[in-house]
Amino acid sequence: MNQSYCIFAAQYFPHLGGVERYTYHLAKELTARGDRVVIVTSNVQRLSSYECMDGIPVYRFPCLNLLDGRFPVLKPTGDFFKIHRQLKHQRFDKVIVNTRFYPHSLYGVLFGKIRGTKTVVIDHGSSHLTVHNPFWDTVGGWYEHLFTKILQLFCQDYYGVSQASVRWLKHFHIRAKGTLYNAIDLKEIQARLDKPKRDFRKECQIPNHASVITFTGRLLREKGLLPLTQAFSQLQKIYPDTYLCIAGDGDLEQELRAIDDSHMKILGRLDAGEIIDLLRITDIFCLPSVSEGFSTSLLEAAACGNYIVVTDTACPYELLPDHTGGTILRELSASAIADGLCHALEHPKERQTAIKNTYQKLTENFTWDIVTDKVQAL
Repeated sequence: MNQSYCIFAAQYFPHLGGVERYTYHLAKELTARGDRVVIVTSNVQRLSSYECMDGIPVYRFPCLNLLDGRFPVLKPTGDFFKIHRQLKHQRFDKVIVNTRFYPHSLYGVLFGKIRGTKTVVIDHGSSHLTVHNPFWDTVGGWYEHLFTKILQLFCQDYYGVSQASVRWLKHFHIRAKGTLYNAIDLKEIQARLDKPKRDFRKECQIPNHASVITFTGRLLREKGLLPLTQAFSQLQKIYPDTYLCIAGDGDLEQELRAIDDSHMKILGRLDAGEIIDLLRITDIFCLPSVSEGFSTSLLEAAACGNYIVVTDTACPYELLPDHTGGTILRELSASAIADGLCHALEHPKERQTAIKNTYQKLTENFTWDIVTDKVQAL
């Protein structure tokens, strides 16, 4: 029997990030199965308050763009109440709230609670949000604890996108009901691999014999990008035929572009298909992040046959249970990253075995058809 879902996500396309892609793919798979899905988000980029995207209705609440849009806060304007009335007159069987600490999330759980609709919160984090300021990080931590307590008054069903997220929920004295893993569409990725539209080796003038190291994601300080660029400078002294490709946008983009290194390619924001084109020519994918719930980028890299080098604070151990699936760095420093990349370049046979192991884990656990089965069974 087909069902109707209302999915709340504080940020959504065209804003690009892991939660946005999670929301999109879940909605897309549910819709493909005949279910009805409505997405409710924040109007971070001042677009129309309503739009039908890929056949999925998207409502955008007016908001204040705090922290450069990273923390949207709902504004109770005329448009807000207009959307509220439109949602109130629609029937939903389930309400899904992505992430836990936005005012948008509180609206979502209240919406479900008042209507008596099955409501779940999916947590995507594994640490507190940081703005790299000790005082404001402390204030932010207090806020998150208080806000989570308020959220618990109206919703008791919490899930994590990884075991790391489930463990992080325990920090707030929440026992998760289970995991709803992040996932990818393998068929879609394979179709793009078979028919790429961009040749990044040719565009970036990378020789065929050279090794390519890639990062994709938001260009933020907490992603470990500055230590990665420092590590790459060290690496080139040993392996001069290596290139570093960085794709994405964010606060560090101009600082990264200012680095004078012809082997470092700052590509800016790429769409989903272009990311696959880039990963197609990549040998090693590196994610030296401070923390991650379950990075979509890692799943995409595994699907494209990349060897993975990742910090243990960003590692989804369900995908890489140990070093047989990739290199797991125990610290975030330029020297540790350089050592990990050197080890990967020095052991090509070990890399190929790890790539096969990771791909098998991926196909058995982290596809959208598997995750959507779980969501429909809630």
